[in-house]
Amino acid sequence: MHFAVIARIIGMLLMIFSGTMLIPALVALVARDGAVMAFLTAFVLCFGCGGILWLFVRRAQSELNIRDGFLVVALFWTVLGGFGSLPFLLADSLSLPLSDAVFESVSGLTTTGATVITGLDDLPVSILFYRQLLQWLGGIGIIVIAVAILPVLGIGGMQLYRAETPGPVKDSKLTPRITGTAKALFLIYLYLTIACTLAYWFAGMTFFDAICHAFSTVAIGGFSTHDASLGFFDNPMILLIATVFMMLAGINFAVHFFTWRSKRLYHYLRDSETRFYLLAVAFAAVVAAGFLSLTNTYSPQDSLILGIFHTVSIATTTGFAAADFSVWPTFLPIGLILMSFMGGCGGSTAGGMKVVRVMLISKQGVRELKQLIHPNAIIPLKVGNKRVDAKTVSAVWSFFAVYMFSFLLILLVLMACNMDYITAFSATSATLNNLGPGLGDVSANYGAVTQTAKWVLCYAMLLGRLEIFTLLVLFTPAFWRH
Repeated sequence: MHFAVIARIIGMLLMIFSGTMLIPALVALVARDGAVMAFLTAFVLCFGCGGILWLFVRRAQSELNIRDGFLVVALFWTVLGGFGSLPFLLADSLSLPLSDAVFESVSGLTTTGATVITGLDDLPVSILFYRQLLQWLGGIGIIVIAVAILPVLGIGGMQLYRAETPGPVKDSKLTPRITGTAKALFLIYLYLTIACTLAYWFAGMTFFDAICHAFSTVAIGGFSTHDASLGFFDNPMILLIATVFMMLAGINFAVHFFTWRSKRLYHYLRDSETRFYLLAVAFAAVVAAGFLSLTNTYSPQDSLILGIFHTVSIATTTGFAAADFSVWPTFLPIGLILMSFMGGCGGSTAGGMKVVRVMLISKQGVRELKQLIHPNAIIPLKVGNKRVDAKTVSAVWSFFAVYMFSFLLILLVLMACNMDYITAFSATSATLNNLGPGLGDVSANYGAVTQTAKWVLCYAMLLGRLEIFTLLVLFTPAFWRH
């Protein structure tokens, strides 16, 4: 383990991250909303701690190996999640306890979108902007790590992308070639954000709201500047724009890269994971919209708009709302929550288990049925035109088993914290899948959750965002042995 190099990286990350607090400080200064000192103090503390850490190990130079990669990825969100809570702790307009401030920060950076804050419409604009910025920064961090680093670490079958991503390394070292990958992905991310901002603005949002909601849409975060989320605007065009950009953000950014580079849209349909994703979400949206109309919950037009919007919002683990879906009839609320377990494609900003894993599991199930009918047949498992080896299939099944075990364990712990079953089930689903809104007592926000449960949910958000194994591997004695 190269601890000095890891410490240097974390120190640099903290110094870079501290710079992001100057942007909302400038917003606070222009808006005169009284939050300038909170951001400036947070900047000094964050930059100072990062600078001190970097100074002690600034001369450390070495190429990172796989174990170092696990530790860097885990520390990326845990350390930044902690320091990101400083403005929430220091802002006079919030007066949040430590658990709430950390919960809000971790929720933002992991693009979960679960919030403990109410009265968003009356908060200082700089605090609102900072929440959205956290999600946007977390989103690009997720993409770079998911596309360029996790495939190298071999997390839960995601090594499928090693031969397909735009320039990642092909060995066990984390080399500077990742820099080129990160730049290409960041440009796509930035272009999508700009396009989304302009679309929201033209549809009737203020420029401030357009920027803020574009940040959380492209990051698939779900934070809003209003308590009523996108329902505040009462504008079907805004819901349509959100639906389109949520779907785009849920596609593997490596596929966006290939499409952008080749200038040919057929790359989307040629990618088997993207096809599976589009078909699954479309089917769920038709069911939701049809059932809302049949049960006369809304008019046929509103059923179509709200059914499609909420299905995409929850399936992609964004978490925007235009109505209270938790009171929808019969199976719809639970059905939509279950869609978040699939989430978006691997290499996207979405949470959940990822479409590629669900697709592989379903293909494996079909293959086993065929094998029962033809016991002696050799039936290969393929993704697109590529044969999937047994090691990758085993990794996917292992990931699924550990994901479900983690889900059940967190569910039981939350119930031990006096949560009712529906609230505990949806809170676990919403945080582990980085979705945000749940059912029962967490349908609107997580303010009523106990302090202990909030720390458990912070762990769940990190666990889901770090693809389970990245965090759990740190708790194994073998990881720390030389």
